Amino acid sequence: MRIVLPPALPSRPLHRLTPLSAAIPHPSETNLHLIMSFTAEERGIPNSLSYRLFFKNSEGKHISPFHDIPIYANEAQNIFHMVVEVPRWTNAKMEIATKDLLNPIKQDVKKGKLRYVANVFPHKGYIWNYGAIPQTWEDPKHKDKDTGCHGDNDPIDVCEIGSKVCSRGEVIKVKVLGVLAMIDEGETDWKVIAINVEDPEAEELNNISDVQRLKPGYLQSSVDWFKRYKVPDGKPENTFAFNEEFKDKDFAIDVIKSTHNFWKALICQQTDGGELNCKNTCISSSDSPLCCSVAEAKAAVGDACPCEKEEPTPSSVDKWFYY
Repeated sequence: MRIVLPPALPSRPLHRLTPLSAAIPHPSETNLHLIMSFTAEERGIPNSLSYRLFFKNSEGKHISPFHDIPIYANEAQNIFHMVVEVPRWTNAKMEIATKDLLNPIKQDVKKGKLRYVANVFPHKGYIWNYGAIPQTWEDPKHKDKDTGCHGDNDPIDVCEIGSKVCSRGEVIKVKVLGVLAMIDEGETDWKVIAINVEDPEAEELNNISDVQRLKPGYLQSSVDWFKRYKVPDGKPENTFAFNEEFKDKDFAIDVIKSTHNFWKALICQQTDGGELNCKNTCISSSDSPLCCSVAEAKAAVGDACPCEKEEPTPSSVDKWFYY
């Protein structure tokens, strides 16, 4: 198996990687964009601390959405996979659990309570399908030359702006249109703007300027959402690099490739991931300490209780905040 690294990107210098200690399958070798499909398996009680959403590939094998789902759906066309964590109009702050075995999706917790995003008028919940691109990582040790801040230690975030409301755990193929550089509590937190390739508007949207032209107000509303969504929790407004301007498609793809290289260094144990759980079922060789066996994966899912009737959502989630 050959090892293929993305070419050097002159517009955004990357850390130099030493030769990889583990072979990472390349999409062109296996035609992943032709054969891969994914399903989600709910465990625990929705709207409770026990809830988890695990993933399986087309072979029925449990996988990590952080590590095992390929970054590319079609590399030649720069089509990426996106893992949907939060469907549009919903409030539950769901995310890939980067520190848990198999990295299931679960609801974020603060001070022992489930987190819900506040409705800051005129917004209701998340105003896009929100999620992450797998096999990416914003390295907290890397200081970005444009933002002047280190990475936020998570996969890179995506806002999918298509017409369909996606389902939690859905894995879709997206076309990247641009990116917003948010500074969240002193950390770089890129927000990629993308559209599902199967969306009726996908053919018309090819760059961030198309979004400005065909969806007037959407990008400014997105900045407003990200700027103020933590204010009801008593935190200050978030800030942005580039004077709150969105960068174009090419810049965004460079950023994604940069975070993919940081992930490669992580999965090849060339950098310390701290508390991140990098065990996987498809990438690392069987003798690697990062290889999660079938039995270990089955046990991790089995430890989570079966899915049961959901708990009611707190009435406070419907409250509107005005500023």
